[in-house]
Amino acid sequence: MANADRLTGLDSSFLHLERDSAHMHVGACAIFEGPAPTYDDLIEAIVNRLHLVPRYRQRLAFVPFEQGRPVWVDDPHFNPRYHVRDTALPRPGGEDELKRLAGRVFSQALDRSKPLWELWLVEGLQDDRFALLSKTHHALVDGVSGVDIATVLFDAAPDPMPIAQPEQEWIARPPPSGSQLLADALLERATVPREITRGVRAALRGPRHVAGRIGDGLVGVGALAWAGLNPAPPSPFNVRIGPHRRFTWVRGDLATFKAIKDATGGTVNDVVLTVVAGALGRYMRLHGHCTDGVVLTAMVPVSVRADIERGALGNRVSAMWAPLPVGMTDPIERLLRIRHEMQAIKDSGQAVGAQVLTSLSGFAPPTIVAQAARLQSRQRFFNVVVTNVPGPQLPLYMLGRQLDAIFPLVPLAKNTALGIAIVSYNGQLGFGLTADYDALRDVETIADELESCIEEIADAASAPGVRGVGSRRAPTAGAVGSTE
Repeated sequence: MANADRLTGLDSSFLHLERDSAHMHVGACAIFEGPAPTYDDLIEAIVNRLHLVPRYRQRLAFVPFEQGRPVWVDDPHFNPRYHVRDTALPRPGGEDELKRLAGRVFSQALDRSKPLWELWLVEGLQDDRFALLSKTHHALVDGVSGVDIATVLFDAAPDPMPIAQPEQEWIARPPPSGSQLLADALLERATVPREITRGVRAALRGPRHVAGRIGDGLVGVGALAWAGLNPAPPSPFNVRIGPHRRFTWVRGDLATFKAIKDATGGTVNDVVLTVVAGALGRYMRLHGHCTDGVVLTAMVPVSVRADIERGALGNRVSAMWAPLPVGMTDPIERLLRIRHEMQAIKDSGQAVGAQVLTSLSGFAPPTIVAQAARLQSRQRFFNVVVTNVPGPQLPLYMLGRQLDAIFPLVPLAKNTALGIAIVSYNGQLGFGLTADYDALRDVETIADELESCIEEIADAASAPGVRGVGSRRAPTAGAVGSTE
C-alpha cells in the first residue's frame, strides 16, 4: 500500500516549482477586533489544538537520490515558539504599515528543515485591533482545506466549548534513516502499481462506467492541451520577478456581487473575473499599453475536493484558463463575454483534464515530475492567477476576539508578477493582491482601480433594463466594448 505520509505528485510539484524568486507558500492577513492577546496566551491556544492538525508538527524527509517523493515525518525538535512569532507595527499603526509588514513577511521562504508554517501576531494596529499573518507551504495545504483548518483553529462563538484533549501527550516518532526512506520508496514503487491491475479488473466488470470516466478525462486533457497551445499575450504582469513582495487588499461586499450576478446571470466568480479584467485593463491603459482586442489569460484554480475530504491536508485542485478581456470597457458587455466563455470552458472539461494530468504525476518517477514542474514554470500559458475560495459565512473568533476581515495570499509563479486571491467570509469578499516588489511598485493603483470597477459594475447592474440581461447574446470574440 502507498505510504499515507508521502506527498502526492501535485504536492511535490509545489516543492519543485519553488525557486529563490518564487516562493510557494500560501497565506493570509487576518484582522481582528479588540486588543491583541498576549503571546503566551496565543501559544497556549494553538498548542491545545495542534492535535487536530498533526501535519503542523511534521517536517519533510527527502528520499536519497530523488528515488521517491518526500514523506512527512514527526519533527523531534518541534518548538511552537519558532513558528508563532510576535511583532508590532510602527506608528501610526494603520493598514498601510500592516501591508508593508505583510509584504516583508511573505517575502521570506519557509525553512524546509522544519514544519512548513508560520504565524505572526501583529500588535499596534489602529482602532483597537490586531492582525495575524499566516504562511503555509502549498505542498501542505491548498486554499479550500486551508479555510477548513481556519475553522478548526478559530471558534464559532466568543466563548466556545473546551476542546477535547488527547489522552496521551504528543511524543515525536523517531525519524526514519536515509536508507529506510530509500528502501520504502523503492518497495512502494515496485508494489503499488499492482493496484492498477485491480482497476483493470474493475474495468472489465463495469466497462461502460469506466469507459465513460476515461473518455471524459481524455476530452478534458485534450481541451487543456488545446488551451495551452495558445500562449498568453505579452503584458506588464509577465516579467522576471525577484524574491521580494508587495501585498495589498480590497474589501468587497458579497451581497453586492450576488446582486450583480442575479441581475445579469452567471456566477459570482464571473463577476469577480469581470472586475479583475476591468482593473487590469485600466492599469494597462494608464501605463500606455494598447488594450484593443486584448484578452489576457487567468489561471483559475478549481477545487476538486469532495465534501468528505474537507479539513484534510494536501492539495485537491485542478485548473482552468479563464479569459480576461481587458479591452472591453463596458462592464456589462465584459461580464457577458466572460460568462459565455467560462461556461464553454466548463463544458469542455478543462478542469477534468488538469485533474487527470496531476493524478498521473503520482505515478511518474520523481525526477521526471521535477523536470516537468520546472518546464511548466517557464511557460507563458497565463498572465495572472485569480483564485476565489469560499469561506465560512458566520463570524469567527480567536480567544474571544472577532475576526473582522481576511485577505488571502497566492504565490507568484516564475515570470508572473501579480496574483489575486479572493476569499468570502461573513458576507464579505476579501481581495488579496500579491505583487513583485520591483515589477509592480504601484500595485496600489491596481487596488484602486479594482474598487472603482466594483462600483462601476454595481451601478451598471442596477440600471433600468439590465435585469434579465442574461438572455442577451454574448459579445463576439472581436468585441472590445466602448472606449473610455
